[in-house]
Amino acid sequence: MAQLSQVYRRLEEGAKRLTPQRELIIKLFLDQPGQPLSAEEVSQMVRRDFRDIGMATVYRTLELLTQLEVLKKVHVRDGRARYEINVEMTTMHRHHHMVCMRCGRLEEFQEDVLAPVEQRLFHEQGFRVQDHELKFYGVCGPCDRKQGGKI
Repeated sequence: MAQLSQVYRRLEEGAKRLTPQRELIIKLFLDQPGQPLSAEEVSQMVRRDFRDIGMATVYRTLELLTQLEVLKKVHVRDGRARYEINVEMTTMHRHHHMVCMRCGRLEEFQEDVLAPVEQRLFHEQGFRVQDHELKFYGVCGPCDRKQGGKI
């Protein structure tokens, strides 16, 4: 998991203050590595401690943390951006996402299935992959069961 000190350093390097609201938002993501959260979900969680925080503050903070590469924006078909801690800030292995095309549910897939492809690209082409993103689109278990397993 990324260390809070690494994140603070990024804020300092970006000449940004660490407000209590920013700190709480950062801790939300550090406490739940790999769990992508929408701005609305972050807002609901933060309002437990800061009742008066507005959505504009949440959006600005998420965008700032994305610009500073503390967070990474994940896009899914439902049009809602979600955010997660930047893999490069963590010791966590790369992961991928499964997106339900019916309910929009987003889940992690931990196995890095692209590692062999990255190695092959490097050995055959001299291309060193810095990052990748893989999304599987389909139907989650609960939606599939509601439909009776019909495809």
